[in-house]
Parts: sequence; C-alpha cells; structure tokens
Amino acid sequence: MAKVVIDALLARFPRIAADPYQGPGGDDVVFVRKDQIVEVCRFLKTDPGMAFNMAPYITAVDYLGQEPRFEVVYNLYSTSLNHRVRLRVKVPEGDAVLPSVCGVWRGADWFERYCYDMYGIRFTDHPDLRRLFMYDEFVGHPLRKDYPLRGRQPLVKERELTEPYRGPGAASPDQA
Repeated sequence: MAKVVIDALLARFPRIAADPYQGPGGDDVVFVRKDQIVEVCRFLKTDPGMAFNMAPYITAVDYLGQEPRFEVVYNLYSTSLNHRVRLRVKVPEGDAVLPSVCGVWRGADWFERYCYDMYGIRFTDHPDLRRLFMYDEFVGHPLRKDYPLRGRQPLVKERELTEPYRGPGAASPDQA
C-alpha cells in the first residue's frame, strides 16, 4: 500500500520528493527537501487518499563525517488506511534548522523538542522549543557523535520552585 503513497508523492511533488526505496523494516522511504517538509506532511495528512493522521515517531540521525551531517526521520501512519511511510530530510550541520510540523500534527511537539535537545536541530515556528531532557545549563547535545563520552557539565545551583509539585490525583491550586 505504501507504493501508492510514494507514487502519489512523486506525482504531486516531482522536485521535492526523490529517491524512494524500501527500508529494512519494510516501510517505504522517500527523501524530502527540508524547505518543503511542511507542505508534504500537510498533503499526507489532509488528502483523503493518504490520511496520515499520526506521526508516531520523529527522530534524528547523526552521520558524523558526512555532509549533510544530520537526517530528521518522520515515521507516519494512517490509522484508517493502515499504511505507513517514512520521510527522511537531510540537514546540514551549518544550517541545522527545519520548519516545524507541529501545525500539522500537534504530537510532533515533543519529538521536535527531543531532536533539538539531543542533536541541536532547531525547528522554526515551534510553539515551545526548549530542552526536553537536559537542564537549561547543559552544554552540548548528548546524542551527537562528537559529544565527549566523559564530558563534564557545569554545576547547577539549586532552584527555588515557583509552583509546588502536584502528584497524580492531587487537587489543582484553584480547587484547593
């Protein structure tokens, strides 16, 4: 079924989608130019023949020593048509910026923050681009292949919490 998706992409975007192939997991893969990723994703979500209503996983890969160095990989799934496709976007190290697809799939928010935090890839028009796992003072991006294995990080001063921790089932402040 993904062959139909690839053919539709190549027909609709002949210059921006290229080099389709079948990946090792059986999913069809297509490379997309980074300046057109939002347009391609919006087409895949809104076209009734595509109906990719989920982006269950977005991640990045570091190919240290190659140019472009990074790839952002979008794994997409259609729950109604039960087909998958994988989009890969090459991102050069000197311009590690992509447009955000949060406007297409709200759930892309956390995955894009992960790519920013771990690899240093920025997403323009992202609603809340900040670190996801590392603390604000953390220097570098730990999943880059040139990150030092025994890198030392600055000590962080204790922070004063502005809002107390509310565990599961606790009343919100306006209900107390």
